Amino acid sequence: MAISLRGVQVPHRKHTKDTPVEYMTEVKSVTIPMSMHIGKPARPCVKVGDPVCVGTKIGEADGAVSSPVYSSVSGKVTKIKDFLLSNGSSCAAVVIESDGEMTPDPALTAPAVSSREQLLDAIRESGVVGLGGAGFPTHVKFNVDPSKVEYLIINGAECEPYVTSDSYTMENRSEDMAYALRAISAHYGIKNVIIGIEANKKKAIDCMKQLGEQVKDCCNFTVKVLPTQYPQGGEKVLVYKAIGRMIPVGKLPIDVGCIVINCTTLAAIGSYLQTGMPLVNKCVTVDGATVKKPGIVIVPIGTSIQDVFDYCGGLTAQPAKLIYGGPMMGITVPNAEAPIMKNTNAILALSEKEAKLPETTACIRCGKCTNTCPFGLAPAEILRAYDKKDAEALDKLLVNGCMECGCCSFVCPANRPLVQTNKLAKIFLREEKAKEESKS
Repeated sequence: MAISLRGVQVPHRKHTKDTPVEYMTEVKSVTIPMSMHIGKPARPCVKVGDPVCVGTKIGEADGAVSSPVYSSVSGKVTKIKDFLLSNGSSCAAVVIESDGEMTPDPALTAPAVSSREQLLDAIRESGVVGLGGAGFPTHVKFNVDPSKVEYLIINGAECEPYVTSDSYTMENRSEDMAYALRAISAHYGIKNVIIGIEANKKKAIDCMKQLGEQVKDCCNFTVKVLPTQYPQGGEKVLVYKAIGRMIPVGKLPIDVGCIVINCTTLAAIGSYLQTGMPLVNKCVTVDGATVKKPGIVIVPIGTSIQDVFDYCGGLTAQPAKLIYGGPMMGITVPNAEAPIMKNTNAILALSEKEAKLPETTACIRCGKCTNTCPFGLAPAEILRAYDKKDAEALDKLLVNGCMECGCCSFVCPANRPLVQTNKLAKIFLREEKAKEESKS
């Protein structure tokens, strides 16, 4: 599977790019799921009636690929309930009634970091996961042999329409990013740092060039200006554009000598190292045609989407669709009572015009889906193989190499559900391989 220069030109719709950030602090209650990351859910370590402060641990990481969870408000635990996640699975969620004080936990202190092991422990205890949307526990990425890491690649592409949260980070949180970079460079010996940013984000590019001057004492910092073309922020695409190396199917960035981290994730690590305050809030782009006052809001994790919309003046009409994230790779939200998660970088309330898709028609075999796929896959062929439930064909078509960017669906003149089928096909193939393994 080769990475190409293919992709699509999507409408930017960065309506909030020049909007001053606002801080949402008056929250009546929060519902904080124990699973806001890829991997095993955390285990609740509080009980109903317990008092908590901002930064009090309420969920203990359960295993290597898990992440601790912290209270985002001060108040009292009122309920621990089952919570249905977007992927159909469920986990425990802690409901906390706020006392309105937002009192920090008095036990919080900046971690002592004088070794790589202590830095890894600090990243784990920070509760930080991939904040660009993926939600992979960040400490797992850094739990590697430092001698294998040649590059730290920072993802500042932010190629999805509407979303501006990472731009806010790059333009306003360079000190936090610098602090994290110095710690990582000191304890991992990583000297080559590259940040990839799309060319249309000129202010962010200038700010990151200034960051490069701040950290030149500890690393070689390069700003890689990327073409303004979706999906520049895809991990494999970014690695290829940054260092010219291709990540094979089933492999990770470390297999080609690099660690990839989102810019907001990096800033969150820097903030924790300085203050000891774990991940308790999230910078969220609030947009969509039905939002009265679109903006960028720092939101306590666990706040309901409805409360965030109300903070932004409410909605002008019933939205046709609610989305976590951007419209290309985001996840549809069933209702506005869903909470802000660790990896929520945007919430969109789309109008009928924004959300409506034309009627699906028969495939005309034009090849546009393959011609725009960053990896040169054949989505139309994958769809046909999936309809036939042909696991062998799906394997040969490298469906597991799909990054689910949605370029194929975006360009399809017949409006076929191509990326949706790719997702289902990957699940089907995984199940079929599990069946074969159980027989052997």
